[in-house]
Amino acid sequence: MFKSTLAASTILAGTASASEKPGEGTTVRPVIGLIAEESFQARILFRALEDLGYDVADPQEVEIQTAHLALATGDADFYPAHWHNLQTAFFEESGGDDLLEEVKGPFISGTLQGYLIDKATYDSGVHSLADLAKPEIAAKFDADGDGKADLAGCPPGWGCERVIEHQLDEYELRDTVTHNQGAYNAIMADTIARYETGKPILYNTWTPYWVSATLVPGKDVEWLEVPYTSLPDGVEADTTYEGRNLGFAVDNIYILATDEFLADNPAAAKLFSVASISAADISAQSKLMTEGEDDSSDIDRHVDNWIEAHKAEYDSWLEQARAASE
Repeated sequence: MFKSTLAASTILAGTASASEKPGEGTTVRPVIGLIAEESFQARILFRALEDLGYDVADPQEVEIQTAHLALATGDADFYPAHWHNLQTAFFEESGGDDLLEEVKGPFISGTLQGYLIDKATYDSGVHSLADLAKPEIAAKFDADGDGKADLAGCPPGWGCERVIEHQLDEYELRDTVTHNQGAYNAIMADTIARYETGKPILYNTWTPYWVSATLVPGKDVEWLEVPYTSLPDGVEADTTYEGRNLGFAVDNIYILATDEFLADNPAAAKLFSVASISAADISAQSKLMTEGEDDSSDIDRHVDNWIEAHKAEYDSWLEQARAASE
């Protein structure tokens, strides 16, 4: 009788353990981009996966386009920062629905991207990107003396560069605008320094990101409109925000994963579908990074603080993920 009771209790204990840690024995291979400010939200997911029993491998850090391809080639299991509209081409080039799934979601809602200028120049009457076709307007934003507007733009391989390059042709701005590409944070540091000396600035950025916490739209800078919506690769999307056509799709960010991984890991699949972080929280954390809290231990502390502040929400992710594995 004692042996039978002991055996039953051992089985029940093992079942409870498996239920608490449905990912035990499985290694998850994430891939992330090179933008340091995306580490925060990725690490929140990593922490949740670990709480579900998964071993999370050190993430591969690659360019955004390469991150998509890593999933397609089986070198990674998920990517936590896929922009639905902006990165449609990367999704399709990496096998699309045949291999990958945007897990609904979204993980982050209501992201924006577009062109901004300093408020003083905006208030003087420059409201549209099309205004830059006029040499006298473009010259206001000339930083290198060639008479053309210098646009602090988007590095190759991010997705936004395709939109900008397409629109410079579409709106006939090649003769008056130079698209400056390179290390984005370095280019923006130069742009902010120019702004602080009272000179006009022109740049591309997105939210959530620290730039819009430093140069605040509506206060320091303003979004430019575009003449009409025109996106590369035939993409059709809503590009209007608060009555202005920003030229970029108002977007959402999804966790992108391989079909195989999701099928084999129902707990992780459920986690990916219910996890959600606000753009405001991400912008606030990235602002902390610009203020010097930018090493790995700082980011881990930010993750700890976020989980503590959202404990009920975070625990509900885990509960739903565990239930999905039963």
